[in-house]
Amino acid sequence: LDENARTPKASVEFSVRGTPKNKECMKAEFMKLSTELEMDISFQEDSMYRRMRRLICFDMDSTLIETEVIDELAIRAGVGDQVKAITEAAMRGEIDFCESFRQRCALLKGLDVMQEIAENLPITEGVDRLMRILKKVGFKIAILSGGFTYFGNFLKQKYNIDYVYANELEIENGKLTGNHVGDIVDGKRKAELLRLIAQVENVDIRQTVAVGDGANDLPMISIAGLGIAFHAKPKVKATAKQSISTIGLDGILYFLGYKDSYLDEQM
Repeated sequence: LDENARTPKASVEFSVRGTPKNKECMKAEFMKLSTELEMDISFQEDSMYRRMRRLICFDMDSTLIETEVIDELAIRAGVGDQVKAITEAAMRGEIDFCESFRQRCALLKGLDVMQEIAENLPITEGVDRLMRILKKVGFKIAILSGGFTYFGNFLKQKYNIDYVYANELEIENGKLTGNHVGDIVDGKRKAELLRLIAQVENVDIRQTVAVGDGANDLPMISIAGLGIAFHAKPKVKATAKQSISTIGLDGILYFLGYKDSYLDEQM
């Protein structure tokens, strides 16, 4: 356990036979223990699908990156506190996401610092390792984000991601107009896109994984074969069947059944 290359972590896997009397109650107890012990616990049925996942869909802001991009834009526009308050209320599920999105976009009118922010995105711990392994074992990877395509496409190029669906900001003469183009990618749309990509890739929905942190991620998390709340808001963590709260995003690899002995060979 003496490691310097990354934050030390370990995974222990137990396999038991039998049928729980109340599987949902058992999952809830594991989630409670996870919080109390400050460790992540994943309770999964060891079916044929567990080690045959083929499509993984990520939220972007506060999942693949350690910030909400719209907050970064707002700080530079001088409306940081206003936008952050709207963002947090939306992520907690207190106000409608689409309405909150329109309100925040309007506050960004005249801004022109997109490239600067994209080049300095704070990547979440474990993303580099996770993406390398996922591509090596043949996963299709998608970003389904309530954020912006500009930044999603930046990550797409960086990590060879297969699909990006996010919101398009309207830009005129290099500056934001305060409006958006096309439909808003909200929670319902994320779930629809997950189903659509699975269909296009000929992947059974039980072979899909969805990862996110906000209330607008719950629809896709709930329909995926493996739905994971990552360092999530309390409402999301309480609703999701799986949660990662103590380690980086590469902890997903343990949930997928990969052992350190295999992962270290791929380093």
